[in-house]
Amino acid sequence: MKLENLRIGVAITGSFCTYAKAFQEIRHLVEEGAIVQTIFSDMAQTVDSRFGKAADFLQKAQELTGHEPMKTIEAAEVIGPTGCLDILVILPCTGNTMAKLTNGITDTPVLMAAKAHLRNGKPVVISLSTNDALGMNLKNIGYLLNSKNIFFVPFGQDDPVKKPNSMTAYTELLIPTILKAMEGKQYQPVIGNKQVK
Repeated sequence: MKLENLRIGVAITGSFCTYAKAFQEIRHLVEEGAIVQTIFSDMAQTVDSRFGKAADFLQKAQELTGHEPMKTIEAAEVIGPTGCLDILVILPCTGNTMAKLTNGITDTPVLMAAKAHLRNGKPVVISLSTNDALGMNLKNIGYLLNSKNIFFVPFGQDDPVKKPNSMTAYTELLIPTILKAMEGKQYQPVIGNKQVK
């Protein structure tokens, strides 16, 4: 298995429309032998949407991974001193979370997880999903692309006609991105189209 005994944190934020793909990838991580610990943002653990109920997603995460999700800043803070993760994936990562991460804000469990993990000099993988990737968040993406120990799942425009500023990660490339990030390398190409494999 590609990820045998790799300790992967999966931090989930509020891009609810991408949850089906996100949870499919969590399943793949477990199937490839990873030990997965989920971390839910405040929005992810409390907001019910047309894509499902928050409580159901929390339960599904626990069923898939065998571990209770981290749901508080206090719980996520221990990632730093314990060094309990090898890699952290923010899946999905909203524009709001990227903006806060860029500016060092740690007001959610997900952002605390990222701060705590980065203090150990270990890789963070961002699987973005934002309607303003080519708008207000473009500067944050650029900053994070040039930040030490931060890597991106390749991404592209998901609906250039109706939502020209929107971009989303190709989550099917999560595992190869993780493997490259563990080597300290960015999976390439970072930006592409749906034909990128």
